Amino acid sequence: MSKTSRGNFFEDFEVGQIIRHATPRTVTSGDQALYTALYGSRFAVQSSDAFAKSLGYAHAPVDDLLTFHVAFGKTVPDISLNAVANLGYAGGRFLAPVFPGDTLSTVSEVIGKKENSNGKTGVVYVRSTGYTDSGTEVLDYVRWVMVNKRDAGSPAPDPVVPDLPAALDPQSLGGAVPLLDSANWDNELSGSEFRFADYEVGEKIDHVDGMTVEEAEHQMATRLYQNTAKVHFNQHTEASSRFGGRLIYGGHVISLARALSFNGLANAFHIAGINGGRHVAPLGAGDTVYAWSEVLEKAEIEGRTDVAALRLRLVATKNLPCSDFPLKDADGKYVDGVILDFDYWALMPR
Repeated sequence: MSKTSRGNFFEDFEVGQIIRHATPRTVTSGDQALYTALYGSRFAVQSSDAFAKSLGYAHAPVDDLLTFHVAFGKTVPDISLNAVANLGYAGGRFLAPVFPGDTLSTVSEVIGKKENSNGKTGVVYVRSTGYTDSGTEVLDYVRWVMVNKRDAGSPAPDPVVPDLPAALDPQSLGGAVPLLDSANWDNELSGSEFRFADYEVGEKIDHVDGMTVEEAEHQMATRLYQNTAKVHFNQHTEASSRFGGRLIYGGHVISLARALSFNGLANAFHIAGINGGRHVAPLGAGDTVYAWSEVLEKAEIEGRTDVAALRLRLVATKNLPCSDFPLKDADGKYVDGVILDFDYWALMPR
């Protein structure tokens, strides 16, 4: 009997299956420092204990996307080790702050699966939930993954495709943020004078800066999250893939784009929810990432006079500046160079 695992293939998943993922991970201040080193994120609440404490936090929480990546990384050996691609996200909620010293673990439920027409792959839908060691639920989200079949001749299962929300209700947001003493929000220290009232629906923001991705950076990042997907690490196998080499983890792209968005959205300090997201095209080492954002919606949150929510579309491109906000062509197809289309709610001081 083999003592090693080759991961799950499409046939191994069953709708309703619960998977408790291995290796709980204690998040440390070192992880937060390395995350900052990899992406250069500058949001003040996550960067400064003093700034966070002045608002009412016990101390600076870890970056929301670091929480997401650690919870995501737990799932890879069971969900996406044999994946062709991670296709998208929906219904993601950040439910409680995570601080250095918290230990995160993840549980997933298979909520759908559908074989592709080629008979060689299928799409698996999972809802994954991250918890701290005290049992506090800090994050849940849905993602869908194209997974290889073990045997192309195996029969197709009855398709089950979950009904996913187009967007989260903004009134369900805010649980991860304590009631803030917003009178102490210092615009000079946060990096911007623009708050919730200063943004308009339909407004587009070119985040201007670009960041070139190095091979060592994205591999270090993926190891940080204990993401074992071979497509990110194994040049020996991936050299013969259709891409000719290792691909950068899609979450790395999200974090790069989010960090770039500081220039124009410096006070959008907390990702409260993920409405949807699509990795439109792959990214490779040596490519330069740019980003732009569009304000899709604005919402006040009942009972909160300190913060309100902006629904933002974050678009990342490779080797393509965003001064003219590239997205889709006249036929509705993504233009060359667009690599990420990410729809999320962010909280901002009022």
